[in-house]
Amino acid sequence: MQAILNSFVLVFISEMGDKTQLLALVLTARFKKPWPIMAGILVATILNHALASYAGSYFMNYFRPETLKWILCLSFIGFGLWMLIPDKDEEVRENNKWGPFLTTTVAFFFAEMGDKTQLATVALAAQFAAPLAVTFGTTLAMLCADGLAVFLGHKFTDKISMKWVHRFASLLFIGFGIYIKLS
Repeated sequence: MQAILNSFVLVFISEMGDKTQLLALVLTARFKKPWPIMAGILVATILNHALASYAGSYFMNYFRPETLKWILCLSFIGFGLWMLIPDKDEEVRENNKWGPFLTTTVAFFFAEMGDKTQLATVALAAQFAAPLAVTFGTTLAMLCADGLAVFLGHKFTDKISMKWVHRFASLLFIGFGIYIKLS
């Protein structure tokens, strides 16, 4: 349960204002079909984060516990610092022939490659050694955070300063990194 909760909280907060949340907003504005877009987000996230979770669990077998603790500590602190760097607004290429579901699935899968939420998923899986729980927590967080963009759109982003959300997420990641080292 701890793996699910920590994975959810870290990814949900870090997803606020992230490029994939902006991508969800753009796709919703283009297609105006929220449910196929949410289904595409679900499929892409499960595939991407399951791979990341299993990679994290795999890596934990090759490091001594103290070395792994330092790697995880520094990774989370690094993610926290990375949160302070705003994402570039990456434009989605026009490809309406695929429709909203397939366009969203492909765009989200590739947008998550090397993204901080994917790398955080690797680190969380290495820490908790529970790839299914981490994948569940991170996927649920992505659906909730990106669902806000899909269903509430500009109403949500106009009321909350993304600068402060990123700062809070940064503190959360750094705090989690310190907690890992001290535990």
